[in-house]
This record gives sequence, C-alpha cells and structure tokens, in this order.
Amino acid sequence: MCTVTYIPLGDSNFILTSSRDIPFSRKKAEHPAMKIENGIELWYPKDGKAGGTWIGTSNKNRLICLLNGGFEYHTSRESYTKSRGLIVKELLKADDIRKGLETVDLVGVEQFTLTIVDWNRTLELLEFVWDGAHKHTQLMTQEAHIWSSSTLYDASVKQLRKDWFATWLKDNEKTQQDMLAFHHDAGIGDAYIDVLMNRGMGGTVSITSIEKKEGRIHMVYEDIATKEISEVIIS
Repeated sequence: MCTVTYIPLGDSNFILTSSRDIPFSRKKAEHPAMKIENGIELWYPKDGKAGGTWIGTSNKNRLICLLNGGFEYHTSRESYTKSRGLIVKELLKADDIRKGLETVDLVGVEQFTLTIVDWNRTLELLEFVWDGAHKHTQLMTQEAHIWSSSTLYDASVKQLRKDWFATWLKDNEKTQQDMLAFHHDAGIGDAYIDVLMNRGMGGTVSITSIEKKEGRIHMVYEDIATKEISEVIIS
C-alpha cells in the first residue's frame, strides 16, 4: 500500500506491482485466492484485520490497487466508518468502473488513492484520489508510472523514487521478474526510504505483482518475512 509501479506492455497488456508497507504488528494477510462474491470471481490477498484487500482483480476485467493517503500527508482519526480495503472489493465488482467511482459512498472513509486498470473496452489506467472531502479521477497516460504513499513520503522523496524508477527502466528489461527486483532492490541503502522499507515498527511485509499478457493474468505474491511465494494464474 506504499509503492506501486505500472508498466504497459502494448496492446492490452501490463505489469502492476505493489509493495505493502504496514505496521509489523498488524495481523498477517492471507495469500491470494479466488473467491466468488455476488456471483463475481475475485482474486486477491485478504487483509488479516478488516477482511478487505489492497490489491485484486476480478472477472469484470479490472485490477485495483490501494495506497493509503491522498495528495498530501494527513493525520488519521481514531475510527472511520468503513475500511478502505472493503472499498477496493466493492469497486472490483462494479459493472462500470466510472459509474462505480461516482456512486461509491466515501463519507467517513479515510483518505486513499487507487490505481485502477480496466480493459473492458480499451486498456485504461485511472488514478482515483479521495481527499476526505472530494473525489478526483484522472485518466493516466499509457506509460510507466510510480506512486508512493503520501502518508509515508513527502514530495522530495516521491521525486527521488521517480528518479530511481526512471533509471531502473533504462538499465533493465520490462518483465515481471525485473519489476519484482525493483521493488526489492531500488534505493540508496537507507531502509527508511528505500522501496523495500523498514522503519523498525513497520515496513514492507509483502510484494504483489500482477501481469496481464497473452490472454492470461499471472499474480505473484511474496511474504517478505517468511520468503514464501504464491503464484496464481488466471486464464
């Protein structure tokens, strides 16, 4: 929920990879699995606390990935009406993503950013930000992008990470394994801001990569602490 990268592969193919940075004390998530909800097939790792997810895909031809925070740093309240991870599941099941974003009730929901890939008509990359009061939806260009959570990084560190990403793309192939390597290795040797982050009480607990290519979806999930890897192939 902290660092997300997106690589278009031409036609309707792409790679999206997410590093989840949370307190180490949070209950462990379940590895990705297929679940049927309201007659819709969903594939996602299940959050151990609230039962939602920070990344998933569905047979509505859609992938959604969550980052905590909106445009700027905010101070969290003690409680909110609904988990952001449940919003992800709700939108994965929407018949039309734009209508879903317009109608979803976010009153009392903490600020967040969604990276949405939808391939129902043409391949679309959307950025959706809830700033606590207003919704902001932007159609993104089909080029490489990186997002870093506003709850963890200021503008200068976000730019530094963009620079790392640009350099990485010049020196490496655009494959799923290369993007997983970026999420493991990119940085300057400072665990406080490196992509694989550790701040003592919290840091990167898992990396999830989803590749859509040649008519199939390949999801790779790695538990950082145990080094256990799960792979899901969706045809």
